[in-house]
Amino acid sequence: MQKDPKELPLRERKKLRTRQALVDTALELFTARDFAAVTLDEIVDAVEVSKRTFFRTFTSKEDVALAPEKELWAAYLTDIESRPLTGEHLLGTYKDALFAALEQMTDGWEQRFLASRSLADRTPALTAHSLRHCSEVSATIVRIVADRLAGQSPGRTELRLLLDLMLAAWRCALETWTSSDPAQQDRAALIRHIHKAFAAIPAVAALAAQDS
Repeated sequence: MQKDPKELPLRERKKLRTRQALVDTALELFTARDFAAVTLDEIVDAVEVSKRTFFRTFTSKEDVALAPEKELWAAYLTDIESRPLTGEHLLGTYKDALFAALEQMTDGWEQRFLASRSLADRTPALTAHSLRHCSEVSATIVRIVADRLAGQSPGRTELRLLLDLMLAAWRCALETWTSSDPAQQDRAALIRHIHKAFAAIPAVAALAAQDS
């Protein structure tokens, strides 16, 4: 569980405020002018920080542009590392960790995520970066769960397939949410779409069983 920012030391709160300012400013500039057209100098100048400060927090323009989704999956990894695990009901565990991660996102996260997602959808370099990050996170999740369940079943193949099923439900919910009326694009609506996508999984499993 992430700490409430108000409980952090002053120095940490300042770091968080600077980080948030960099994300907000970068997304505003990228959205207004296009990702490739905005320089790193323009971002740091707008926030009135140095490049050195930027690189203490982000590795690149791509990193700051995709910050909202990376925040979500960082919270997911933290949750899955401490969540009670057994060899059963792992799909439910994956799902519960996703909801927990969403609950930990700060106010306004969904608007930043929408801006980031829209930007990535029209920027090949960001799409590639996002896909690579997703692959890395998926591999890390499977490793964490496999290590914690050492000696138990299921194996890594089953763990990965279950995770991919969870991610497929997440992507379906995300597509519905991002294409909906902007007035319905709040976090509660996203969570409802995720629940609906997960509710369809038993029927999908039954269809898959017919072909086995």
